[in-house]
Amino acid sequence: MSRKRILRDIIGIFKDKASLIKANFSTKRSVSSIQVTVIRATTHASASPPRNHHIAAIISAGDHSLPAIYACIDAIMNRLHSTRNPYVALKCLFIFHNIMAKGSNLYKDHASFFPSSGGHNSLNLSGFYDTSDVETRQLSSWVRWYANVLERNMITSRKLGSYISPSSRLSINFDKIENHKENNIGFSNSVTEMESLVCLVEGICEAPESQYCQKIDLVHEIMILIAEDYRSTQYHIMIRLVELSDRVSCLSYLDLSELILCLSRLEGCRKKLNELFIRRKNDLFWEMVSQKKMDMEKVKYEREKQSLLLWNVDENSDELTWSSQQRFAGKIQQFLIAAA
Repeated sequence: MSRKRILRDIIGIFKDKASLIKANFSTKRSVSSIQVTVIRATTHASASPPRNHHIAAIISAGDHSLPAIYACIDAIMNRLHSTRNPYVALKCLFIFHNIMAKGSNLYKDHASFFPSSGGHNSLNLSGFYDTSDVETRQLSSWVRWYANVLERNMITSRKLGSYISPSSRLSINFDKIENHKENNIGFSNSVTEMESLVCLVEGICEAPESQYCQKIDLVHEIMILIAEDYRSTQYHIMIRLVELSDRVSCLSYLDLSELILCLSRLEGCRKKLNELFIRRKNDLFWEMVSQKKMDMEKVKYEREKQSLLLWNVDENSDELTWSSQQRFAGKIQQFLIAAA
């Protein structure tokens, strides 16, 4: 280990101790306890992920009351936005991700809204960059990517009205499918939701290529959570393909074209996804995507062919009309000449 790295770790330890001292001086004991737990879960020194009991304590703290939820979210966000250390940032994002995956719906709602900022949450880490050494530069790219994926997750969840998490696979509202079929509505929503889901998948595919970082325990645990989100995203996509499959013929030409484009973009992600999640290949999912895309392309082709035929008929009708008008005009002219 280089002297520079040792010095950085020592400075990190002192920063953690200073943060703990500051937290312990908080006037509210409950808030102080939450801040201390967050700091201990996101230390500078270790490349290991936060310990399970720290994560469990943060999640369970948000089950008690709204003030506790606010305190947890504020503690995580303040820690996240005040650090330039990629390990600390990744740990904060990992805890936030665990809240979105395992927390109560109330906890998730406030985490995605982040009331203290006065609006929808934006992790805003596109400019995060630590140039201390090669490792921190590579890890900084993981911080930017991870924050972007979580932001897309929250945007998609708001559009779907259901969180992208392991539990969402168990809470899909199948009545929604029946309502669509009976009322013949919801096409625009399904197209918009599909677009958002595909954007989330594309965001996952932008994972950094660094093989070294993928061997770090923290990054490995992050990828396990991302894999769960990917599976949930697949499930949501399949549900919407089922919703649309029986009524493809009712889609507008614009919606049909947009859906075909979405599915083409999704198929373009397949190779990267198989590389990222070798053990989570789902050939059935890809077969379904391919089949539904072919069905939509067939309907689109038939519509285009029908439109072309109608256009030709109209064009021929115009020609016939013009020819008749010319003949009629000629006869009138002959009659006028004879009369003169």
